[in-house]
Amino acid sequence: MEALEGPQGKDMLNDKIIAVVDDDESVRESLPDLLESFGFRTRAFSSAADFLGFDDAHEVGCLVLDVAMPEMTGPELQQELIRQERNLPIVFITAHSHDGIWPVLLRSGAVACLVKPFSESAIVDAVRTALARKNPDA
Repeated sequence: MEALEGPQGKDMLNDKIIAVVDDDESVRESLPDLLESFGFRTRAFSSAADFLGFDDAHEVGCLVLDVAMPEMTGPELQQELIRQERNLPIVFITAHSHDGIWPVLLRSGAVACLVKPFSESAIVDAVRTALARKNPDA
């Protein structure tokens, strides 16, 4: 991955949690580490159900959400959050190109849709955009 230049502490001002929801253990370990190196607070979840059961959901600033997961997919979680009137910006990630679904996800409020492997700058920029959408004064 390419290195990003800039102030590493800049995002420390944002105390919201970036929730990473992915059934792939390597993503759940590496992506939070990457985001934390840019000053974000993170929390990893192995499934949509685990995320829905998170007691401190009010602290979540955005989701980085895998599209294809067993039991409840990322788009299904997105629809459940809409149904619950939980307005969380979502950055979708996937190992498979689902070009046909991107417009649907974006119309439903997703901030970005990234295909793995994505660059550091792509995920960090998408998370920053999501947090700005959630917190316009940030």
